[in-house]
Amino acid sequence: MGIRRKGRILAFQALFAHELSGMGLAELQAFSWLDPEERERVQEESRDFARLLIAGTLEKLADVDGTIVRQLEHWDFSRLNKVDLAILRLSAYCLLFQQDIPSSVTIDEAVDIAKEFGTDDSYRFINGVLDGIRKQRES
Repeated sequence: MGIRRKGRILAFQALFAHELSGMGLAELQAFSWLDPEERERVQEESRDFARLLIAGTLEKLADVDGTIVRQLEHWDFSRLNKVDLAILRLSAYCLLFQQDIPSSVTIDEAVDIAKEFGTDDSYRFINGVLDGIRKQRES
């Protein structure tokens, strides 16, 4: 698994932990919630990339959530599956504020993470929402 892919997965897991427990930024970025053996196996570059994504997403959370809400049709934001929400927040942040990363890469990574961690239909839902954000950003 590549450095950035592992960083994205760590960031997704941290955002999920934040949503469930309200854990603060310092604790999330220290990866104290991660199994110590797993934490040692993760390359420093992946942890650094994850820290960047976690901090940026939480800093811009109001903008990110507002962008997601605008893409939801006939769906209440508060009813989103917490796994899907964490993936959407991470990926929406990347689409909006990390424009040096191609949107196709961000969306593909989100879909792959959703296939691994989400429900059977998560990846379709996430792909649709993120594609809407991409189209909105490009127009």
